[in-house]
Amino acid sequence: MKRYLIITAIAFLLGVLSVSAQIASDCINAIPICNNTPANGGTQDFGIDDFNGAAMSGCLERGFRPAIESNSAWYRFRTGASGQLGFNIGFDPSEDWDFALYLASDCGDLGDPVRCNFFDNSDMQSYMGVGEDPTGDTDTFLYDEWLDVEPGQDYYLLIDNYSNTNSGFSIQFSGQIFETNPLDALDCSIISNLLGPPIAACDNETIVLDASAAADALSFTWYRDTGTGYELLPGETGATLNPTISAMYRVEVITTSMTNIISDVQVAFSTAPTASPISDEAICSELQPFDLGNKDMEVLGPQDPAQYRVSYHQTQSDADLGVNALPLQYNILPGVQQVFARVTSEDNPRCFDASQSFELNVLQTPVLAFPEEVFICEDTAGVLIGEMAPQGHLSYSWDTGENSPAISVTQAGDYTLTVTNSQAGVDCISTRTVSVVVSETPTIAEVIVEDLQQSNRVEIVPGLSGNFQYQLDGGPAQASTVFEGVSPGTHVVTITDLLGCGSVSETITVVGFPSFFTPNGDGANDLWHIEGISTLNSPVVAVFDRYGKLIVQIDQNSAGWDGTFNGRELPSTDYWFRLTYTDTEGQRIEAKLVRNHFSLRR
Repeated sequence: MKRYLIITAIAFLLGVLSVSAQIASDCINAIPICNNTPANGGTQDFGIDDFNGAAMSGCLERGFRPAIESNSAWYRFRTGASGQLGFNIGFDPSEDWDFALYLASDCGDLGDPVRCNFFDNSDMQSYMGVGEDPTGDTDTFLYDEWLDVEPGQDYYLLIDNYSNTNSGFSIQFSGQIFETNPLDALDCSIISNLLGPPIAACDNETIVLDASAAADALSFTWYRDTGTGYELLPGETGATLNPTISAMYRVEVITTSMTNIISDVQVAFSTAPTASPISDEAICSELQPFDLGNKDMEVLGPQDPAQYRVSYHQTQSDADLGVNALPLQYNILPGVQQVFARVTSEDNPRCFDASQSFELNVLQTPVLAFPEEVFICEDTAGVLIGEMAPQGHLSYSWDTGENSPAISVTQAGDYTLTVTNSQAGVDCISTRTVSVVVSETPTIAEVIVEDLQQSNRVEIVPGLSGNFQYQLDGGPAQASTVFEGVSPGTHVVTITDLLGCGSVSETITVVGFPSFFTPNGDGANDLWHIEGISTLNSPVVAVFDRYGKLIVQIDQNSAGWDGTFNGRELPSTDYWFRLTYTDTEGQRIEAKLVRNHFSLRR
């Protein structure tokens, strides 16, 4: 819902002419519009209530007045072709205007509007209408969707001023229908006049007023009214006249029947704009989007920006037609693109100049993707860091003073590379810092072997921290230092530095044994023995009491110890054992980390 404002009646602006015939506050007197009709107007009061006391018409609502209208202007037009049709209503951004469009041929039966706007103008917009905002603003609330029209459809357009200022407005039709049917998009047959409909022209155009269609003409007399009444144009007695200034023109035709024909026509000249030369631009890719609006003053030169609109286009054809305007915040891929400018008169969009263009050169800011962290081994001869695929047109500079894309380093630390793309007087710069970290060769501090009867567990404890992976017997590498379910026997454990700084291995022995036995002759757990020693070469297990006295020796052929010493049963207590075996070189060695105890229970 829009806010209600108090309206004061003030003077209104009609573009180049203040002609009362171009104002119609009532639908029944709606001003006909066809292709060449100038549509500049203003409003003053609302005449009669065209909605007969109704409180609403589509989106329009009754405000502080007893009628829907506040300060209204009515227009009518008829479509002459099929296609997409829209219009732009331009006004001062400090003012608040509404519109409603009716598909109807009778003011007494308007029905609901087919397009309507009743939003306030708190966003300070300069246009409302149907189709697309000519400034490229896609977020405005003041536009309805395009019309799809067919030939012969009649429309009534109400424009209503809802603010306490009234500087007038202009109507500019748009849409694909004017590309396919530039001369008959709007049907001019609704205007019956010897001199034709009002003419909106540019001051660099030649206009011909032609009264030669008058039948049985004997003489022609031409007059002009610039606001102070009609005055005779001396010497203009032909059937045609070439007007050069904005005015109302009248021809008086004397016929053979001695009846006079008087015909009036409005001619409004708008100053044709001139586009000034535009300098080329070069920007870095990371600074996009480029604000095309920054080029407006350059294109306009000394011309008043309030009277002319600047738009930018990808092709000369689009600029000439005034279509497909580029967004002011414009993103393009790196490279050079020609941008075409169009300067358009706000009074008459037919008056334009699209003769100037400029190059927009988007320079690629260097993209740096080499690693930001590099590891080197403590005994390395050096590692190469930086850009390995340099581009010839870029310059490279390290904070070490070197100017090559890549450098060799042997010390830990941070190294920063600056890469510059210099073209067209612009420097596009990227920087990237590489942290070099020294990695040491791994060591094994200890291997913790947990011998269980059913499952054995091995944990490798590294001698220093690092980025390591762990292996058992050349099997799959893993990040965990623990291996579960390790079979009894000899194994090789390995730590490998993932950063390429070597590996270290160690051989271990894993055994399995019962933690207790009960030599009571019941056939269960009567003998104590080591499980898995058959995998070793000539293993010997020596059992000791807690004082270190050798009780018995067991080899791989022994069934186990029965709990006796020299035929005498030993007491229930803990006993210790030690395992030795022969290595691949024939040396008798003691199994590393295999020193444990078990219990004898009776």
